[in-house]
Amino acid sequence: MENKAKLSKSLILNIILFGFMGQVAWAVENNFFNLFLFNEIGGDSTDISNMVAASSVVAVLTTLFMGSLSDKLNKRKIFICAGYIIWGVTVMAFALISPENVAKIMGTTPAAAVSTTVILVIIMDCIMTFMGSTSNDAAFNAWITDITAPSNRAKVESLLALLPVIAMVVVTAAFGSLSGKFGYPACFMGLGLIVTLCGVVGIFSIKDSRSGEKSTNSFIECLTYGFRPSVIKSNKGLYISLICMGIFSVSSQIFFPYLFIYVDHYIDMSTLKLTVPTVILAVVVIVGAVSALVATVILSDKKGKAPFLYPSAAFFIVGLVLVYLADKNIIWFALAAVIAMVGYGLLMIMINAAIRDFTPEDKAGQLQGIRMIFSVMLPMLTGPRIAAKITDLYATAQYANDYGEMVNIPAPHIYLGAAITGAIIVIPLFFLVKEFKKAENK
Repeated sequence: MENKAKLSKSLILNIILFGFMGQVAWAVENNFFNLFLFNEIGGDSTDISNMVAASSVVAVLTTLFMGSLSDKLNKRKIFICAGYIIWGVTVMAFALISPENVAKIMGTTPAAAVSTTVILVIIMDCIMTFMGSTSNDAAFNAWITDITAPSNRAKVESLLALLPVIAMVVVTAAFGSLSGKFGYPACFMGLGLIVTLCGVVGIFSIKDSRSGEKSTNSFIECLTYGFRPSVIKSNKGLYISLICMGIFSVSSQIFFPYLFIYVDHYIDMSTLKLTVPTVILAVVVIVGAVSALVATVILSDKKGKAPFLYPSAAFFIVGLVLVYLADKNIIWFALAAVIAMVGYGLLMIMINAAIRDFTPEDKAGQLQGIRMIFSVMLPMLTGPRIAAKITDLYATAQYANDYGEMVNIPAPHIYLGAAITGAIIVIPLFFLVKEFKKAENK
């Protein structure tokens, strides 16, 4: 690329377009595929659990394999554009899946075809995840690393951190409303078409960040690159950043999956004449905007990332403790949540930027899978389990979930548990600050 320190308008527009549409597609999967499987197909909670587990494993393995392949072929654009085009097609395919359609193919009744349809949905979800992880998690994220420099990465990360917030608001408001009015098939067709069109636009708007000359290393060498002891030893800053991301993500997974449930069923809303979605979405949007604004305008990549690591962590940890102490009071909860989420946003921005800073320039694709292990797989395997154990120990009431099951209402202790877990991050942060200082003195 040319001068990576200065991002052109076309680059910024592509970052926003592909980053936003990717987050919209992921938000629909995370928030509505479970409901689709349960309400429209006839699956149960075990089927939903199986689908979530299968797609998370596929996401990590895909990012590892396809990221390495993009480095081997020394190309990003074809993975991004073709990936988004086919990703959209796989989303549209869900519009055709129903017990009725499967029954016609099998020559049986819809009731008898439910189990087969459930399996088909899970398989299609894995196929969709494969395309999404190829285009977004592997290629797009590697492309971001390619086109940015240490002097502008916090700025770009702040923008990328804001996109999931906006996507969640759009998906919750638009997809939820439209699916109720027009049905899931129409929404899947519409969303899939938009994602596919995004890939088509990229054919004309994206400039490949790589030369296209195949790497002389074998694919196996590319695939195993990030696991080699010699690579870990020579890239301490990167792996310390990944450890920080792992601890931060585990802490986040202790409370984030239960945030809506906690506010809906535990917090006392009688003092405010607002609906739960209004309160939550307003807080999330404001906090996301503030985090991005602070990182972009005040930090502006000028003073480096090291001075802001500890303050960001302090906001996050102290905020979580205050949320725990707020108990049922919605006012104190909201104020404490703002503090915690500002810390969350800033810490995520700083750590993600650090990961990009310490990633070897020609190895970005090969290391995206390693990033997913620390940011997605390990946290999702551990965080919710810690929260479940805490809830089992301290829950004082139950509620009927969407599946008719009586489950414990998460206790405020999950925020204390998240804070204690998050506090462990100060150890690797100490070494990360050292690595930043080493890099500055080179």
